[in-house]
Amino acid sequence: MMDNFSVITVFTLSGLSGIEKYKISLFFVTLLFYCVIWLVNVAVIVTIVVDKSLHEPMYIFLCNLCINGLYGTAGFYPKFLMDLLSTTHVISYAGCLLQGFVIHSSVSADFSLLVLMAFDRYVAICRPLVYHSMMTKPRVCVFLFFAWFIPIYLVFVGSMTTLTLRLCGSHIPKIYCINYLVGQLACSFSVAHVIVPAFNYSFFSCHFIFVIWSYIYLVKTCRTSRENRSKFIQTCLPHLFCLVTFGVSLLFDLLYIRFGSKSSSQSAQNFMAIEFLIIPPILNPLIYGFKMTQIRKRIIQFLIGKHI
Repeated sequence: MMDNFSVITVFTLSGLSGIEKYKISLFFVTLLFYCVIWLVNVAVIVTIVVDKSLHEPMYIFLCNLCINGLYGTAGFYPKFLMDLLSTTHVISYAGCLLQGFVIHSSVSADFSLLVLMAFDRYVAICRPLVYHSMMTKPRVCVFLFFAWFIPIYLVFVGSMTTLTLRLCGSHIPKIYCINYLVGQLACSFSVAHVIVPAFNYSFFSCHFIFVIWSYIYLVKTCRTSRENRSKFIQTCLPHLFCLVTFGVSLLFDLLYIRFGSKSSSQSAQNFMAIEFLIIPPILNPLIYGFKMTQIRKRIIQFLIGKHI
């Protein structure tokens, strides 16, 4: 087995086994979801880019969140749609690593951008006197650079670690590739393959701790001011809802991968695997589009062609 690792050039994805009767229906439903994801995210992105009055840190972060939603789903939906129309469900070694990289880096960047949005709301509500001096355009650009660069770099290191593994199998029990499942096919134990993910999980756990800390201060501050309560409801509740939706969706998948029962139906396993690729990319722009007055007005204005 150790001598055969180099001949593995493709992986078999077994997540679609047993649903041959529903492939066409599932294809059109998936295509509909993907079109909706593009529609709602592009609507918010174009609205923020075109309207100069929305060129503020909060909206710029939201724009990047929507861009990241399109980036992450592009790593899954096109391949999944092709698999639904194909009789064989395989992916090349390079394609598997690329898909895993895109999905992992998108999830990580999502978390970083949501943390940036929490920081922006903390400064705006808890320290309003220094907001404009702290959240300048150059600093916002620096924040965004690191919000994209650090997750991509950490995931890249993890992907390179996976690439060095000697594999003794090619069967992935999922509908898409992730580094963890590729690592499970390794012929031998690798310390690096444990340390790198552990560091990444610890790093993003600190993000979670920061969000909790910022919201504790936000709630304390908003209790003493009606104006701050209004700001909290208008801008923090959508962010909090998006954060909880994203966190719960991702947590379901992570816990199921590691502790889920293999006896569950294939449909249940598939749903647990893709819900974070369906729910947050659709809900994030919808929640902000409906809740944030300026974005909602600009979109309605564009649709009806009149000033509101």
